[in-house]
Amino acid sequence: MTDKPIHVFAETVEAEALAQFESAMAEPYAVQGALMPDAHTGYSLPIGAAVATEGVVLPAWVGYDIGCGMCAVPTTFARADVTRAAKAIFDRIYRDIPVGFEHNKKAVDWEPPSGIEPTPFVRDLLDRRARQEIGSLGGGNHFIEVGVDEGERVWIVIHSGSRNIGHKTASYYMRQASTLHTGEDRPREGHYGFETGSEWGARYIADMAFCLAFALANRREMMARVVAAIGRHADGDADWPALINRTHNHAELKDGRWIHRKGATHAEAGMMGVIPGNMRDGSFIVEGKGNPDALWSSSHGAGRVLGRNQAKRTLRLEDFQRTMMGIQARVKPATLDESPAAYKDIFEVMRQQEPLVTVRHHIRPLINIKG
Repeated sequence: MTDKPIHVFAETVEAEALAQFESAMAEPYAVQGALMPDAHTGYSLPIGAAVATEGVVLPAWVGYDIGCGMCAVPTTFARADVTRAAKAIFDRIYRDIPVGFEHNKKAVDWEPPSGIEPTPFVRDLLDRRARQEIGSLGGGNHFIEVGVDEGERVWIVIHSGSRNIGHKTASYYMRQASTLHTGEDRPREGHYGFETGSEWGARYIADMAFCLAFALANRREMMARVVAAIGRHADGDADWPALINRTHNHAELKDGRWIHRKGATHAEAGMMGVIPGNMRDGSFIVEGKGNPDALWSSSHGAGRVLGRNQAKRTLRLEDFQRTMMGIQARVKPATLDESPAAYKDIFEVMRQQEPLVTVRHHIRPLINIKG
């Protein structure tokens, strides 16, 4: 492996993921790298990787779901009320929040915050339909959970991203980057980047910032709808000033270098974050330790041990149902690929990243919403 500074915090990493990481670190602009405890094979760069570069930003190292991340907020709802009305709350959330490929019938009134100026390409996507996707969950491992911490305080936790506009933006820039390097006008995943001082580099950085803002707006809108759904059956509200938002697909400029996080959670010293486990074991509210060897990062979850197709072929629905007893959720063949057995042991993952974060709360799920 390269003599550049690298740190692997995972005790075991599959050979393919290590090969992806080594390939990325062999690039001349890659100056430091780290693999988180949940690292596993992705495309171009492993999921659970953080890599610092000098003078180059790579769309494929951020990924298709730009700004994908976590929001969590504590509430004043009583656990007993949520438990009593769990099925009604569950049904209402599915009614009020589109999941999978669905979107809202009407657009949500939203503009990017001051100082964020997307390019005409992204502005056109926003004006065409993207506002209808604000407040929608998506599919895969995206979820909404209502759960309780060790003090019986009710939390809402959401994992989602920038939806179709983020995917289209990523695809567009991956195509531009690969075309510049290969001369072939077709999208390619790989180590194709833009010089940060170039016109294309500036465009990507601007549109990435937009997608981060869009993803946060999406999670906030869903959070408000979940609070309203619970509020139909219980007294209380969210503690909005305590809301945590942390992305795990982005690139940020720090000390003159671009730190790419591909499925890795930003974890500066004192920074609050959210690390999900699985549908049964819930999520962890953590405080970052600002470990420079990890490029100020931590895991973004448990990490998969079974691919989606493999999980559906090998796992048993009966085992999944038994695992999820007591949690209001969709436990069906369609969600079998999200069974806890498809993921690494989240408690082991948390143990391996003790140098990276301190656990402040463990939130155990009462209600789980999947796309």
